[in-house]
Amino acid sequence: MATEEPLLSSTAARSKHGGGEEESLVWAEVKRQLHLAGPLVPGYLLQYVVQLMSLMFVGHLGELELAGASVATSFATVTGFSLLGGMATSLETLCGQAFGAKQHHLLGVYKQRAMLVLVLVSVPVVAMWGYTGEILAWFGQDPEIAAAAAAAGYIRGLIPALLVNGPLNCHVRFLQAQNAVVPVMLGSGATALAHLPVCWLLVRALGLGSAGAALGIAVSTSGSRRAPEPSFR
Repeated sequence: MATEEPLLSSTAARSKHGGGEEESLVWAEVKRQLHLAGPLVPGYLLQYVVQLMSLMFVGHLGELELAGASVATSFATVTGFSLLGGMATSLETLCGQAFGAKQHHLLGVYKQRAMLVLVLVSVPVVAMWGYTGEILAWFGQDPEIAAAAAAAGYIRGLIPALLVNGPLNCHVRFLQAQNAVVPVMLGSGATALAHLPVCWLLVRALGLGSAGAALGIAVSTSGSRRAPEPSFR
């Protein structure tokens, strides 16, 4: 029995030591996920703040204008922005694989091809947006609200934002694949800060109304989101 005691105690010690290592590995992975997800959460939330600011400015123009802008925003999100965002997610797989395989030159190739594809897809979407009023009325939307969504120019003012959104989504996925998430958050924050004076200038100072509030999204986005690209050695 004396010879068995050291074996049992040694096994227990190894089990305890292994459990400690496993726990440390789990905690390290949790910290890594929080480090990556932490900046992305406020970054994506700030993107919706930009749209909210534009709708707030339109709300001061009148109830009908606000209703038309809200419907136009929903229509543009479903038929345009969500479509491009979903297509851009393919870069998460392609760029992630290239980065993991250390084939860094493929990151730029995939990104540029995706940007070209999304710009081409944006062309028929823009053509469809030209008939937003007729499409909404055909689906049973109130004629005045449908006309406000199209005639007020809000949906047309979103066209530049759509053309910017495709390449921007590609750039965001390009950075995320390399774990560069802080630039995404900083870019979203800069956009949100710049959007308030931009909206005031276009809607109030220049008197562009609903179209100015929509156009401000493209101006703020393209002017503020200039994230540096990682360099490889």
